[in-house]
Amino acid sequence: MTVLKYDEMDAVQIREGAERRLGHTDNLMVVIVDFHDGPKSEPDPPHSHPHEQVSYVAQGECLFVMDEERTHLGPGDVFLVPSGKPHSI
Repeated sequence: MTVLKYDEMDAVQIREGAERRLGHTDNLMVVIVDFHDGPKSEPDPPHSHPHEQVSYVAQGECLFVMDEERTHLGPGDVFLVPSGKPHSI
């Protein structure tokens, strides 16, 4: 069993105003992103990765983009991303 405590996870600045913490198994990745600069007028550039991803919106709001579809998400919402699928926030 793997347990990840938020305060013990490495925080990596992914750009000015945003940092992430992540954990993964061989196939699945969970990503915690803290945004400090929103709202932005445009989504970040799309990216992909080999792991499937699950993310949960704890507070605030975001725009999730995948397959050119934009979905507004708020507290309690979850998004799932298949392996290799380009997506953005």
